[in-house]
Amino acid sequence: MTTAGTHTFTWEDPSPVWLAAAHLSGLEIWRAVARGELPRPPIGASMDFGIDAVEEGRIVFRATAAPWMLNPLGSVHGGAIATLLDSAVGCAVHTTLPVGVAYTTLELKVNYVRAVPHDAGDMLAEGTVVHRGSRVATAEGRLTLADSGKLVAHASTTCLVVEPRG
Repeated sequence: MTTAGTHTFTWEDPSPVWLAAAHLSGLEIWRAVARGELPRPPIGASMDFGIDAVEEGRIVFRATAAPWMLNPLGSVHGGAIATLLDSAVGCAVHTTLPVGVAYTTLELKVNYVRAVPHDAGDMLAEGTVVHRGSRVATAEGRLTLADSGKLVAHASTTCLVVEPRG
């Protein structure tokens, strides 16, 4: 059983990532974040997730089920799961984008298939691009328990590709 506690976090100034976007591709940005050369976004710090893998069109985030993530039933809140999946699918799209090109989520759909108990340990959120066009990209994601490989939830997203204004 869990006990009361405190969840605090510290984040770094995210502006170095924004500035890097002027001369690095999405893939280069995420590789630099994974190596610790650029700060992880504040949402990654708040949920304490790290990066297990980065390649073009694919990224894997890792987070540990923690007491502060729990819902009233004692399992990880669906919003925490959705946040992990949203990050994975969106950042997978970002890894396909060239220098100066951004994206924004147009739609996210999450399907939950099992509860994540409070003591589940590490969860892996893998995002994979399905299609990347000039204006729209789609990706799918899977959240699994690291120890057992059991599927917890899966998601799909549609992202708008945003070209720089000229």
